[in-house]
Amino acid sequence: MGGGGAVVDGGAAIQHDQESKPKTPPPPPPAAAEKPDIPAPSWFTPKRLLVIFCVINMLNYLDRGVIASNGVNGTPRVCTPTPTPSVSVCSHGSGIQGDFDLSNFKDGVISSAFMVGLLLASPVFASLAKTFNPFRLIGLGLSVWTFAAAASAFSVDFWSITACRMLVGVGEASFISLAAPFIDDNAPLSQRTAWLGIFYMCIPTGVALGYVYGGWVGHSFGWRYAFFGEAILMLPFAILGFVMKPLQMKGFAPAGSKGSGTAPETNAIEVEGRFCSIRIKFSCLEQVIVITTDRDVPGSNHSLNRPSSSGLLRFWQDMKALLFEKIYVINVIGYIAYNFVIGAYSYWGPKAGYSIYHMSNADLLFGGITIVGGIVGTLAGGFILDRMNSTIPNAFKLLSTATFFGAIFCFSAFCFKNLYAFIVFFLIGEILVFATQGPVNFVCLHTVKPSLRPLSMAMSTVSIHVLGDVPSSPLVGVMQDRINNWRTSALILTSILFLAAGIWFIGIFMQSVDRYNEEGEHPVERSNTKPLLEEETASGQPV
Repeated sequence: MGGGGAVVDGGAAIQHDQESKPKTPPPPPPAAAEKPDIPAPSWFTPKRLLVIFCVINMLNYLDRGVIASNGVNGTPRVCTPTPTPSVSVCSHGSGIQGDFDLSNFKDGVISSAFMVGLLLASPVFASLAKTFNPFRLIGLGLSVWTFAAAASAFSVDFWSITACRMLVGVGEASFISLAAPFIDDNAPLSQRTAWLGIFYMCIPTGVALGYVYGGWVGHSFGWRYAFFGEAILMLPFAILGFVMKPLQMKGFAPAGSKGSGTAPETNAIEVEGRFCSIRIKFSCLEQVIVITTDRDVPGSNHSLNRPSSSGLLRFWQDMKALLFEKIYVINVIGYIAYNFVIGAYSYWGPKAGYSIYHMSNADLLFGGITIVGGIVGTLAGGFILDRMNSTIPNAFKLLSTATFFGAIFCFSAFCFKNLYAFIVFFLIGEILVFATQGPVNFVCLHTVKPSLRPLSMAMSTVSIHVLGDVPSSPLVGVMQDRINNWRTSALILTSILFLAAGIWFIGIFMQSVDRYNEEGEHPVERSNTKPLLEEETASGQPV
């Protein structure tokens, strides 16, 4: 790849003659050129990345289970009339609902308050990922999360704990936008959906562990200590986000580059009045020459050095691109209907089970069902899609089929009066329903170009919460306040899963294109069969 080589662009041969341009510096020696732009961390491997992200994801959702558990959420104050007119005997209640004297509606609002912060912060973090090191953004977000979780323990009324829950959403926003694209980049080609399935398996597992942890800590020490504990658990990962070496995300400029928008080093040549650049990148896998025009150079007037006001314009352009991806939109709409049910299950499940089947250990039982169903279902969904061949139509087939049969089993479960029959049918339904986690996020990642993946994940998460589990918790609370029958409320809620299955069924017949390998704004040259991070042994050989 010497300086005297010829590069053909648009049918014209470009001869780079070093002798005629003595001022142009020669290319670096091969030994130096073979060094990657950013040295890969020696300790950090794809599997360790997956493990770290899984633990963080589990802690995020452990918090959801904690605040929904009977030990932390508690029971409301109940007043019983006495024979004496206008005199009632009232119990104090327990947990958050008892201490702050909350109705079911206000109790549902607390569970959904985090969404306000998530809604406002997710697009911001997704956009900042184009300029700043994503791992620093994750560290910042997790620091906010840790502070908010600890502050929840000091809340004194409905409004103070609601404000703390909003800050929890801000902290979570940085992670949910960036984690899945990193995992998809570094997973083996034949196991992408399985790795996503492992990551999303931590959602039901975290919620279930939150039920158990919150129930035990709340009853043993008091609900405030549960929030202290989860803040302590998250603190090391917040610190890790600031000290970890930067990684490169597909479709973006190198993570180690400055966020100021400076241009990479280039050798410039003038060809027929047009400014072009040659970027030469060396790696241990391949050698690539990329020819770009001036509009593609990050340091040009068309890139990151634009005035800050253009950032908002770019955000709206990206949003417009997402909305024009019909497959992405239909996938998210189905996901919204699905999450409307799952969100209400996770929050009201223990109380409904306690009321319908008089469970003395509702937190533990629902936690156990959710752990088993979540782990088995999420892993199975990812592995099955990989065996089917990970394509968008196959993902929709799996989504619609698993959701439809899962809805049948869950609906049937609430029809039984026998507790053991309920457990068996609801467990099978949960396994089928959670099989969607890998495929639905695979579609979100592969229907948009690489540079839009953080935004696609952010807007998917915002949508399923804003229109899904955020309104579902208070709405189910209002419905229960009116009809006062948890079995009927559960059957009405479960029927919405049939709607989700129907929406995803439509996606099977829509024309789709997997856009994973399309170039982003800052192309990252990579082998289609190798992860961005290479796992190496002590001898330096990939494993």
